[in-house]
Amino acid sequence: MKIRQNIRHWASKKALTMPVVGEKTNDWLVSLHTRVFLDKSDERYVEERRAHLEDFFDATMDTYVAALEEGFPEAEAREITHIQANFDFYNHGWTEMMEFPVDEVEAHYERYETFFERHGISIDDPLGEFRPAEGSREAPSTPEKLDDPEHPHAEGGFADDVYVETEDGEVVVGGGEEPDDVDVEDAPGVDEAQSD
Repeated sequence: MKIRQNIRHWASKKALTMPVVGEKTNDWLVSLHTRVFLDKSDERYVEERRAHLEDFFDATMDTYVAALEEGFPEAEAREITHIQANFDFYNHGWTEMMEFPVDEVEAHYERYETFFERHGISIDDPLGEFRPAEGSREAPSTPEKLDDPEHPHAEGGFADDVYVETEDGEVVVGGGEEPDDVDVEDAPGVDEAQSD
């Protein structure tokens, strides 16, 4: 899968593992991801998907931290959460929101199969043990889209590894090295005046 990586991702990594600051960053990232993916959604379904996505992305923040704690590099930990989201989109038939094509779902699962199995995550159960105890709010599915999937936001051909687009626009395999001077203040949500 192809993702981006910049100083804000490194700062978010640092912030999410801290008290108070972590909660603010978590909330900001949940809002950001909800907004970004709703922008990719068929506009007819935006509002009915919002609550589900908020709950889902909140749970994936726990997955991200768990992956980091298990030693995954930042790019891979973040990719794991994006794969979870794409499993959820696939299960709901929300193909227009997917970041990789339907025919790459299995390949993305297999790359992190050991992690996924350890945490009860599967294509059919994208949150596994990270599912909130109270559950997540549901949203209607559009399974008919799986018959002839259209995924205008998907980029195929990146199922074999994590590909990271740097700030310079260069695409590298595996992501960059964490800078020594990461400032948690650069994490989204830490500074209230900070914009997207």
